[in-house]
Amino acid sequence: MRISVCLALTLLTSLASSSAPKRKLQIGIKKRVDNCTLKSKRGDTLFVNYVGTLEDGTEFDKSSNYEDSFLVTLGYGQVIKGWEQGLMGMCVGEKRKLVIPPDLAYGSFGALPKIPPNSTVIFTVELVKLVPKEEPRQSDTHFHEEL
Repeated sequence: MRISVCLALTLLTSLASSSAPKRKLQIGIKKRVDNCTLKSKRGDTLFVNYVGTLEDGTEFDKSSNYEDSFLVTLGYGQVIKGWEQGLMGMCVGEKRKLVIPPDLAYGSFGALPKIPPNSTVIFTVELVKLVPKEEPRQSDTHFHEEL
């Protein structure tokens, strides 16, 4: 009897957690850049200034605590998924507000002691410099054999 009750509770718990709708990343533009010709993409190196807070407004990190802007190369898993997605298509000088749900942030483990498990985090991020990914030149991609 105990086993069937435990199994039923386990099943109900998993159904309840799986039926809860996953929240999506929210991207708000706080400062738009006119005439932007170069937007961030996978492989680009970005220099950003940021402030990170919890939903209640508690600040847990900011780039001004460090000597330089934060550097990240998009698409290589160097940062949380919410940043990977939220920084795509950004222009130098643009400022965004990213509201990142737990599954795209620090998940069920959090980043203790400052970020509790299952926390939605909010980042205000400004792109200050973009270094585009170097594309191979045509001559670098083909081997020419002389006869």
